[in-house]
Amino acid sequence: MPEDQPQATSKAARTRERILDAALDEFSAKGYSGARTAVIAKRAGVNVQLISYYFGGKEGLLEELLSSWQERRSKLVPASKAEPFLESFRMVLNATLRDPRRARLVVWQALGDYPGDTEALAREWRTVAAAAVEQTRARQAAGEIGDGHPPEFVTLLSFLLAFAPVALPQVIEGIYDVDPLSEEYRQRVSEALFAFLDVRHA
Repeated sequence: MPEDQPQATSKAARTRERILDAALDEFSAKGYSGARTAVIAKRAGVNVQLISYYFGGKEGLLEELLSSWQERRSKLVPASKAEPFLESFRMVLNATLRDPRRARLVVWQALGDYPGDTEALAREWRTVAAAAVEQTRARQAAGEIGDGHPPEFVTLLSFLLAFAPVALPQVIEGIYDVDPLSEEYRQRVSEALFAFLDVRHA
């Protein structure tokens, strides 16, 4: 019946979201190679055939998750151009560490656990990195960031501070004695980076 159509669509959307969330748990914990669709289906409380129906299988699930990560990242970059450096850096930290599961997918990719076109993936990350370096260079030219460090190093440091709690949580705990994903970590490294780079107040 026509009036039942929105309800059916809503139910399908919720089912897809449950599957994606379960897949994010599984992929972030075990990587693509170690993840099992049966485990994802069990986590989501659905029949395993629904994964094939909605996503075409395990690889389709991963691509959907990576696409949503790229969408989130693309929304951050344009906004960050208009934001002061510290606020921009904090936005990236928050997006990465409040739910680190997507960042763990990036780490798994970096370790070579990726079923797709690795050359295309490498080109994409080179593009992202080059754009970030140019943005840093522009901030230095505008006088927002001190020019005592090369823009490449500033960009690398920003990425490392965001991803280290995901890739090396035990190291962060050993250094700062705090939860690597905590607000305290984010606050401390933001302030330290601000001072280290001689960031000008707006």
